[in-house]
Amino acid sequence: QVQLQESDPGLVKPSQTLSLTCTVSGASITKGDYAWTWIRQPPGKELEWLGVINFGGTVYPNPSHQSRTNISRDTSKNQFSLHLSSVTPEDTAVYYCAATRYTSDWFPRVLRHEHDYWGQGIQVTVSS
Repeated sequence: QVQLQESDPGLVKPSQTLSLTCTVSGASITKGDYAWTWIRQPPGKELEWLGVINFGGTVYPNPSHQSRTNISRDTSKNQFSLHLSSVTPEDTAVYYCAATRYTSDWFPRVLRHEHDYWGQGIQVTVSS
């Protein structure tokens, strides 16, 4: 059983960088079993993927947010992180991290939000 837990960034103000960390247990982020994704859901809107990092450390950002998004990992802690710069109130959302089995159709499944494991999600509010 894979478990994921998002960190709590606290209150984030406009123009700041939002930093979130996902701590993974039950699987290694460097083993070729899963791809690791950040997703968010703004209030009243659909799920939106922000970016994926695979077991080799290759990052696939959503082109819509690529200029503001950085995804990294700390293999010693089995964690991966999201950094979203220059946030505005429109970045207010519930943010999730998720794991997707690294099958031949893993990337289409990421786009369809068909993940195998999800974190519980963390509410992030951007406000001055």
